Amino acid sequence: MSSFLEKHQRTHYCHEVSIEDVGKEVVLFGWVNIRRDHGGLIFVDLRDRFGVTQVVFHPETDARVHELGHHLRTEYCLGIKGKVNPRPEGMTNYNLKTGEIEVDIIDFEVFSRSKTPPFLIEDDIDVHEEIRLKYRYLDLRRNKIKKNMVIRSSVCHAVRTYFNEHKFIEVETPSLTKSTPEGARDYLVPSRVQKGSFYALPQSPQIFKQLLMVSGLDRYYQIVKCFRDEDLRSDRQPEFTQIDVEMSFVTQDIIFKLMEGMVSKVWYEIKGIAPQTPFPRITYEEAMERYGLDAPDTRFGLELTNVTSIFTESKFKVFNTIANAGDGSLIKAINFKGGADLPRSQIDALEKIVKVYGAKGLAYIRVTEKEWASPIVKFFSEKEKEQLVEKLNIEVGDVILFGAGSKKVVNDSLGHLREHLGETRGLIDPEKDSFVWVVDFPMFEYDDDEKRYVAVHHPFTAPKTEDMPLLDTDPGKCRANAYDLVLNGHEIGGGSIRIHQTELQSKVFSLLGITQERAQQKFGFLLDALQYGPPPHGGIAFGLDRMIMLLSGINNIRDVIAFPKTQKASCLMSECPSNVDAQQLLELGLKVIVED
Repeated sequence: MSSFLEKHQRTHYCHEVSIEDVGKEVVLFGWVNIRRDHGGLIFVDLRDRFGVTQVVFHPETDARVHELGHHLRTEYCLGIKGKVNPRPEGMTNYNLKTGEIEVDIIDFEVFSRSKTPPFLIEDDIDVHEEIRLKYRYLDLRRNKIKKNMVIRSSVCHAVRTYFNEHKFIEVETPSLTKSTPEGARDYLVPSRVQKGSFYALPQSPQIFKQLLMVSGLDRYYQIVKCFRDEDLRSDRQPEFTQIDVEMSFVTQDIIFKLMEGMVSKVWYEIKGIAPQTPFPRITYEEAMERYGLDAPDTRFGLELTNVTSIFTESKFKVFNTIANAGDGSLIKAINFKGGADLPRSQIDALEKIVKVYGAKGLAYIRVTEKEWASPIVKFFSEKEKEQLVEKLNIEVGDVILFGAGSKKVVNDSLGHLREHLGETRGLIDPEKDSFVWVVDFPMFEYDDDEKRYVAVHHPFTAPKTEDMPLLDTDPGKCRANAYDLVLNGHEIGGGSIRIHQTELQSKVFSLLGITQERAQQKFGFLLDALQYGPPPHGGIAFGLDRMIMLLSGINNIRDVIAFPKTQKASCLMSECPSNVDAQQLLELGLKVIVED
């Protein structure tokens, strides 16, 4: 046990010492942020979680203490006792909260020494992310990352406060559960006591929260870890955290009002300003038609316009063929106002972007005072040009960008091109947050590989009441009572009204190609529960990590998670995943087969 800790208790955190404490003795703990040796005087900026205080080693105060101060180095961990004094005239640091004072050391102890860190503990450092993740405990000392952890804690506190005030109950659901893969792959956990059997880490508490509604708990929430073994991106992790919510006896409107209240509370707590409610709503069809994506960034215009009908008699063979295909293929255009100054090299770069999403190319027209400059415009009739001018509001200085092909490819490619232009051409106000509910998603989509329908959300989503007959006649046209909350082009939450009747749930399973035997094997406990008076219910889950990423104004989800994984789903700090020894495998009844 440290003798210093036995004698002294902390009186202040570093940011708390002020001019009002002059003359007082204080006890502070922290790390050496900077040490400056000015010959007779030694200055140390002592840093803790909250801030920095300048402490001074005076030779005339205590020669022994002063001598020991010469041996301090960056990131040594200290405890200090000292007297608060005003800084000498002309030495005030107005950029520092404690810049009016300094603490003259009376006593101190080095609790532990530090090796030279692999990078400076500063915000604006140029160091590879792999190094930061390997030494994450040092990275977390930086204010930039530390701030994100504080925001995360504040968000969780605000969420719990809000739900507790609205009669929700927090319930923990199991982390070891049954494998029911529908979409992403499960992380499996072998059972030692039942060899050959496996648990799965939950992709979502979906079934359990529905069972809680059957149990009569009425309103449930949980801040919960979930796991998906899927390919990663900058805004995804193999383990992530959800704000999970479920309610009984609700409609979509009730859920929206409550969730908008929760989001408003979080935004006010963190940003000091609440977004305007109610949030706008658009249908899935409208989102795809106008923006090409089901999670549109609505902070700027540059919308997509369907111009297929203009080219049914066109002499431009590519457009004519697509316009008359009759298979859902289409032609869409973006009028990039004032974009005619784009050089050919930049248009070629834009073409590379759309090709990532399956487009074969990017047709364009530059509208100048002299002409419509384009390799394709010579094939256009005057009538086609007039219709384009009217439909796209074409003016001198515009550049028109075309996508042509299958509905999916055109929407994907132009939707992402639109977002690229918004980000790179200064069309987005970074201080603006734009929330929108996307509603009326398709219930099913057809999987050509598996030759069956798959659920767009999940198999427990209820169809819209007016579309129920379509389950028997044309399931592909049935809309789901499902919804996503989108912020600045990112889905931050998604949910639905659930199926609460056994017969309807069985019918949906059948449409998804899930036999009665398979349904009982995978979801039997839910189907059994639905026979015991389940209430109508619905809910939503928010991606906490993604929400905090957007609140923090950063674009890397790893920077808002204390100990994240890389894009290869590994932890560079703890070096996992890793091999296990033969005895562990033997106890689990497992054998590792190494592929060549």
